[in-house]
Order: sequence, then structure tokens, then C-alpha cells
Amino acid sequence: MNNHKITKIVIAGGGTAGWMAAASLSKLLGKSFDITLVESDEIGTVGVGEAAIPTLTAFHRLLGINEQAFMKATHATFKLGISFENWKKGDDEYMHGFGRVGKECWAGEFQHFWLHGKQNNIDFGFEHYSPEIQAAKAEKFALAKGGLNYSYHLDASLYAKFLRTFAEAHGVKRIEGKIIDVAKDSKTGDIKSLQLANGNVIEGQLFIDCTGFVGLLIEKALHTGYEDWSHWLPCDSAVAVQTKSVSAPLPYTRSIARESGWQWRIPLQHRVGNGLVFCSKYLADDDAKTLLMNNIEGEPIKQPRVIKFKTGRRRKGWNKNCVALGLSSGFLEPLESTSIHLIMSGILRLIRLFPFEGISPSAVNEYNQQLTTELEHIRDFIILHYHATERADTPFWQYCKNMEIPDSLKQRLALFKETGRIFTSEGELFRVDSWAQVMLGQGVYPEQYHQIAAIMKPHELDKFLSDIRQTIDKAVANLPSHQSFLEQYCRSSR
Repeated sequence: MNNHKITKIVIAGGGTAGWMAAASLSKLLGKSFDITLVESDEIGTVGVGEAAIPTLTAFHRLLGINEQAFMKATHATFKLGISFENWKKGDDEYMHGFGRVGKECWAGEFQHFWLHGKQNNIDFGFEHYSPEIQAAKAEKFALAKGGLNYSYHLDASLYAKFLRTFAEAHGVKRIEGKIIDVAKDSKTGDIKSLQLANGNVIEGQLFIDCTGFVGLLIEKALHTGYEDWSHWLPCDSAVAVQTKSVSAPLPYTRSIARESGWQWRIPLQHRVGNGLVFCSKYLADDDAKTLLMNNIEGEPIKQPRVIKFKTGRRRKGWNKNCVALGLSSGFLEPLESTSIHLIMSGILRLIRLFPFEGISPSAVNEYNQQLTTELEHIRDFIILHYHATERADTPFWQYCKNMEIPDSLKQRLALFKETGRIFTSEGELFRVDSWAQVMLGQGVYPEQYHQIAAIMKPHELDKFLSDIRQTIDKAVANLPSHQSFLEQYCRSSR
């Protein structure tokens, strides 16, 4: 055990990850720590991820961040889910909405009652039982106690600036400079200090690596190693461009499957984030740019840029006295908008295991074990979208459809196909409702369902299902449009 009491924390790199860490640690750990963030204006951030999931609302509440101020500052809009277009056959659409679908009982989740209804000619789509999906399709939104589950579309660069102001108000010191060397203790191998190009040396006891894909501390200095998942998640490139808005922002993200990957559309208040995630084995960079530019709406604000990545994870998220957050810890592509969540959960896990009296191997091991489990669950959920498809129209989709998948995902798919049942572990990010929406949306249809649903007499089942639909329809009818709610709640200046 390293018995050195931790008082000095150094965060290497800014961006979303660095400033989320700085804001959280300075706010939640109290004033007994010296927290320094080192970043260089010369080094740009990836700054593409502009969609989040509902855990971010809880994170903001924990930090005491005012939602309206945050949304104005980041030109944010509300997000109720993700629309998946062309993923099943190439001419289809379904939505993964936030929150619960229908109602469940102790023995079986809602999909069993829905399946029983289908067998009894109650033929309404699964999405009719989700308030979030119905509101999203109607382009409506409002805040109400016990109301819609939601997250945000936001400008990631503006979010980092917003958090910087918050963190500096809580005592974080920012040092401008480019890191050119990392000094280590010759006996322990721990990181001692960061050498900057201007000659400054920044010493610390606990280092947080937010240097992006390069992993300057966790990989370049500590040689932690990387577990490659590209055989399951073959996309290795993205091209991104921003466009001016031509219509009111939708309260959901669009994910449109293309020949060798998928395209995103993320609407902010005054512009739209667009991108194409693709596999370079099947599509050249220039062709990807052309494909994206032929499928955007509105005038481009900047030239499209290509980003290269490798899906997978660092073998340890915490190694010696260094914790990696964001892209330096690994990369799961942005299909389900999990990047900001993983930064947040890494920070909160660190705080729960914080080494006040010195770094202990057991705490490091627990952090890494929890991180591995979390990443593998999310990984499987993302693989599901690619693998559970009927598309075989291009070499890319043929590969995805026929590829070997992790045993953990194989078991979930088999269980659902054979029994209609879904089980998730405590603490999993994506719950039963999410798995059901995606599996049904992608064409995975159960052979049977739990007979607890069949106890209901036909007229009872009809009333049970119609009551849910009517309650949702009535609630959605009374909501204002998403655009009008944004105007009065958090309108941002350009």
C-alpha cells in the first residue's frame, strides 16, 4: 500500500472528461485538496459527442448545477431517446426511448403482457406503451414531477467551458501548457510529475489522465495495455460536420444505418451535429465524406473532419497512481450516447473508493473490476444493434450478422428468443426496457412468453393495455411542443 496521504490531484487534459473530473472533485471532496488541471490551447479536443443519457441529469443535481443555466450555456435541447432507422432490414424504423415501457408485475416484465396481447389481436406496436417515444414522435416536451425521462443534446466544447467556470469557482487551478514528459518514481513506478514544454514541472500524488486516445499517462508512461474489441465493433472511423438548423430541433437523436456504418443527427438549438461512423475496411475516408455530405440538411458550418479510433478498453482504468477517464480509458462508439456517462461513472467510482490515506491495491482492483463489468455490459448492448439484423446487402452488414459474439450476449439473445425473458444485473446501465426495445426493434422475436400474462382474461387484458395507451396519449396531447418549451425555458443566444 502507498501510505502517502493524498492532498494533491493533477488532471492531465481538459475537454469534457477533464473538466467533469475537476468540477466533481472540487465540489464533492471539499476544500482540503489541491486540484490542478493542465491543458494546452494548442491541442484540440475531439468534442464530437453531443448527446447524453438520463444519468447526466442526476449528475447535475449532485453537483448543484442549474439546468436552465447549463442548457443556455451549451445551446442544449432535450432528448427522449434514439430513433434507429434502417437497422433491421434497411427500410425500417424503431425507437429506443428512455424510461419504462408499460407496466410490469413481480413475475414478468411488460413484454410478456404485450406478447400475450399480440396473440389476442391487440396489435399495437411496443412503442405505443412508452410515454417518451410518443412525446418524441409528437415533437413535444415539458418538465413535470414524475414526468418524462430525458437527457440532452449539447455542445461538448461549450459544456467543457461551462464546467471550467464551475470548477475554477470551487478552487481548481488551470495551468496552460503542453505536456512533453511524464516523470516516474524509480522505485515504485508511480507518476511523480508532468514536464511542460515551457519548462514548468507539475508535481502530484494522484493523476487523472484525460489526454484522449493517446493516453499520455496511462499508456505512454505506464504501458497499461489495450484490449481490442474491433472484431465485435468493427467501425474504426468517423467523419463529423456541423450544419445550420433548417427546422425545429427534434427531441431525439437520429441514428441512420448506412452501407458500412451509421449516421447521426443531433439537433442543438441553433445547429445540428452530423456524423458518419464507419469501417475503413469497407469505406474509404473520401467516400465517407461524400456519403455524409450527400445526406445532411442545412449549410455546413465547417469542413468535415475524420477521426480515427479503435474500439476497446484500457486493461486497467486505474494503474498505480493514475486513473484514466474518457477516451484515454478506452472507446465504445457513440451509438447509445454512453461516453459522457462513462466519464461520470468513473469519477463517482473514484470518489467512492477515494484513497484519502494512500492508494491501496484492493481499492484499485475493485475500481478496475467494476469498470470492466460496466464496459462489458455496455459493449454487449451496442454489439446487439449490429448483430441482430436481417441486413445482408453489403459486406459490412454480412460481417456483422455472421460474426461471433461474446458468450454473455449469446446467452441473453438465446434466453429472449426462447422464453421472452430478460435478466439484468444490479447496477447495469441498460435495463430490461432498453433490451426489450432494441431486440424487438431489430427483429428478435420470442417463441413464447411468461404464462403469468395469460392469467388475465381477454377483456381484462384489453382494458389493461388500452388504459396504458390512453393515459400516455392524454398526457402527450397536453404537452407543449419541444420548440416552444425550449423558447420559454432555456433559449440561448447564438
